Amino acid sequence: MRYLPQPNASLPLSEKLHSGLAGGVALGMLGWALSLVLPPGPQQTLLIGSIAASAVLLFAAPHSPLAQPWNLVVGHGLSAIVGWCCSLLFIHPVLAGALAVGLAILLMHLLDSMHPPGAATALTLVLGSTQFHHAGFVWTAALVMGNVAGSLVLALLLNNMLPGRRYPAPPAPAPLPLPAADAEPEPDDLRWALSQMDGVIDVSAEDVLEINRLARHRATERALRR
Repeated sequence: MRYLPQPNASLPLSEKLHSGLAGGVALGMLGWALSLVLPPGPQQTLLIGSIAASAVLLFAAPHSPLAQPWNLVVGHGLSAIVGWCCSLLFIHPVLAGALAVGLAILLMHLLDSMHPPGAATALTLVLGSTQFHHAGFVWTAALVMGNVAGSLVLALLLNNMLPGRRYPAPPAPAPLPLPAADAEPEPDDLRWALSQMDGVIDVSAEDVLEINRLARHRATERALRR
């Protein structure tokens, strides 16, 4: 039973509705804006599929490190370049796609710009290489960065209009000085601490307690091995 989905009571229904509404509105506005800015291309739509995955992060988890502007822009940009190059160097689409995804993940790690939808962008450019090559590199780059830039602008506008959200996420606060006595936090303490955070955090007090328990257990094991 522990592996079955558990109801997320820590996230209010209003926040879930805001996420869905913001994501849908953003994709609609993005598609409309791109149709006005970019010239027609070989695709029926100017939206790339991976940008929908970015919308999940931007509007359902805007405070996640994976959803921040650096990750969004660099993750998609790097992956698009990798996908384009692999589609030129390797004829077999499965080989080219596998290499593109692997290299995209590696580069995102190295540049601290991990954004999972970026790997989908790399694969998209490989699998749609016939259409993209026909359109040319400049048009393809404009398409990808238009999707990314538009998503970033809409994330900045819509997230900061919704209560309890700040985008980009604020930097982590400086650690508080430890009290004289090391007291174990209780669920009520953690619920209060979560309520003091500047933004919606999709985690329950029980989850934090479990993280704390595991961390203490690991620290104890490490101390015993010394």
